[in-house]
Amino acid sequence: MPALGLAHAVRLLRRGGIVAYPTESVYGLGCDPGNRDAVMRLLRIKQRTPAKGLILIAADVEQLMPWVAEIPAHVRATWPGAHTWLVRPQQGVPYWITGRHARIAVRVTALASVRALCRAAGMALVSTSANRTGQVPARSYREVLRRFGSDVDYVLPGRVGGRRQPTPITDADSGQLIRPG
Repeated sequence: MPALGLAHAVRLLRRGGIVAYPTESVYGLGCDPGNRDAVMRLLRIKQRTPAKGLILIAADVEQLMPWVAEIPAHVRATWPGAHTWLVRPQQGVPYWITGRHARIAVRVTALASVRALCRAAGMALVSTSANRTGQVPARSYREVLRRFGSDVDYVLPGRVGGRRQPTPITDADSGQLIRPG
């Protein structure tokens, strides 16, 4: 990933921008999860209700700690990796992240480009698929540009990881598989 592109993406994220970036299986749309205006803008772009909640993606467990009450050992054992877990949020985590849910969805990615983005930004990021509600997610740089144009502030060049399906989502307490991967 070119350093200039990464630095530009980080500047935009810190200013409340929306950045598209490659994830394990598709391009994602991301922003600073603590910036309500950025999250609401991202949800408008996707045409998605805040009630659904969002996934946070991070370079390491420490970046998730402001958002989660705890991360069980069996969850930590799967990271970094392509597995999203529902865990108990910290008290006061905003509705625009959890939606109507009692849990928060989090992942520590193994994908080097996303880890570099989160590290450079110094925070976990919102990570939701680059698509409007009901559409198939974009899987390439050009496809994101074609679909979203100026709706997003920057599209970070790169290739998505090798997964053909989204990451599985599992409830950390019950072990229930919420979304197969």
